[in-house]
Amino acid sequence: MTDTDFRKISIMAVIFLVILRMSIGWQMLYEGLWKFQTLNTSSPWTAEPYLKNAQGPFRNYYRGLTGDPNDLRYMDYETVSARWSDWASRFAAHYGLNENQQRALNTMVHGPAEFRRGLAELPAGVRLEKDGKRGIHYDAEKKQLVVDGKLHMTPREKQDVLAQVNFDEASDSLADIEDPVVRKFVEEVQKIYDQQAKLSYLEKALGILRGNPEFATVVDASQKGTHDETRLGKIQIYRDRLNRYEAKLARATTQFDWDHLDYDWKEIQQMRSEIVGPIRGLEKDMEWQAEKLLGTDQLARGPLPAVLTEQRKIDLQTMYALTIIGSLLIAGLFTRLAAFAGAILLLNFYLAYPPFPGFAHPPGTEHSLFMNKLLIEVLMLTMLVFLPTGRWFGIDAMFSSLFRKRKPDDRH
Repeated sequence: MTDTDFRKISIMAVIFLVILRMSIGWQMLYEGLWKFQTLNTSSPWTAEPYLKNAQGPFRNYYRGLTGDPNDLRYMDYETVSARWSDWASRFAAHYGLNENQQRALNTMVHGPAEFRRGLAELPAGVRLEKDGKRGIHYDAEKKQLVVDGKLHMTPREKQDVLAQVNFDEASDSLADIEDPVVRKFVEEVQKIYDQQAKLSYLEKALGILRGNPEFATVVDASQKGTHDETRLGKIQIYRDRLNRYEAKLARATTQFDWDHLDYDWKEIQQMRSEIVGPIRGLEKDMEWQAEKLLGTDQLARGPLPAVLTEQRKIDLQTMYALTIIGSLLIAGLFTRLAAFAGAILLLNFYLAYPPFPGFAHPPGTEHSLFMNKLLIEVLMLTMLVFLPTGRWFGIDAMFSSLFRKRKPDDRH
């Protein structure tokens, strides 16, 4: 059958095949455009959740495309520190921050190297030498109280310092101090303590990931040799449960196994949210607070471009593929190539979560075995690869007419 031979296929079949092609094209085009529109919102679309929850024989491949399927990068302080430092550098460069803004941003993200407050003299008998062990000391040359930006000043250190002038915050009042030197000393110690008590975002992250006994593993040397020597935090428990889940997944063969694995996976994801949630919350708050440093002209430069991570590349490739393939199918341009590309694209969506026996089935109201809506659409596009629908109705017909050979006139 030639591309224009309608004698072997009914005109109604031609019409509905063209409608089918354009309908699939419209669905793909609209999906791609909608995903592009979300890029300007606070919640841009990403294929990350779909890929992270991939199942079936190709599970590891599709989950691996995200680069970090288990969000372990949010549980490692060094990784978080490097990412936030890089973000701060890109933020400063993109918006052209001035010196004061850069200093404020650096303090917000990393914290200052030290905190200082002026103090003309120390009360008699007070000793605040720098010993590298406690956070506060007195700089006699510059006549300033100094608190180390990394060590900080603990409540116990504050109490010990004030005890040198026989001041107890629980029972004494600043107004009752008669000696002006002592009163000024107590006042400045209280002020610098409040000033340094505000942690930077990286210090907050460090406190969560390494300082919070709920998240970080704690080793108690005094309990050496006992069951209480090591207390596992949620981060290590999460890693251990992931390893056990993967081991069980490799051995699962029955529905009973899948049901238990599904229950385990939900618990693991809940644990992941509990650990990652606070770090992501800090990250969002850091970005929001940084924007408050900007002037109107700087805000006009638009949002900071996202880093082109592996996941970001996949998201953009998916958006462009849906939009371009959909447009070509609607227009009937390079129709067979577009149908083939669309079939490959949707086949990847299908294989990330296929309804195969012996594997967990996709969530939702649909009940499928081998065949689902995605695979049906793949088959329809594959059919269109072998039909000249673009020449029946589409731009391909215009190109075809230009290169079609004219039949010789038998009358001559």
